[in-house]
Amino acid sequence: MKRYSKKYKLKVSSDSSNLELIRKFVFDVATKSGFSIEDANKIELAVDEACSNVVKHAYRGEEKETIEIDVNVQEDRIIVKVKDKGKGFNPQSIQPPDMVEYLKQYKMGGLGIHIIKSLMDEIDFKIKPGIKNEVIMVKFFQPRSEKSGKRKTTK
Repeated sequence: MKRYSKKYKLKVSSDSSNLELIRKFVFDVATKSGFSIEDANKIELAVDEACSNVVKHAYRGEEKETIEIDVNVQEDRIIVKVKDKGKGFNPQSIQPPDMVEYLKQYKMGGLGIHIIKSLMDEIDFKIKPGIKNEVIMVKFFQPRSEKSGKRKTTK
């Protein structure tokens, strides 16, 4: 039995002004695929965080590099891959933040990966600095109603 799968791709320069285009692209794909506005907003924010990290950390603000966003909508989930060829990082080095201490120090930034983890159902990293880095994020559709075969919606 063939499973449903629809793929979308966006490739842009690493100019931070393209973050708005990326957000719109991801939000539109998510809503057209059947995600609620709330879940589409979560997906959009997670992808924005990942792409902002690429611009700021992987490419260190260099605007002529490339960010690639691959979206694969399957029967039960959306998989978003953010790809770059910049400086990598060790995902295991990212520890959960002590929010009390974080707020006491009035820190700015440093929560991107934690925000992504809180918004998406799964997150994975494939890091090969200078070759290809991928942040892979998964969000599952809400469970389907067994009687109707349609997705349950929240109001």
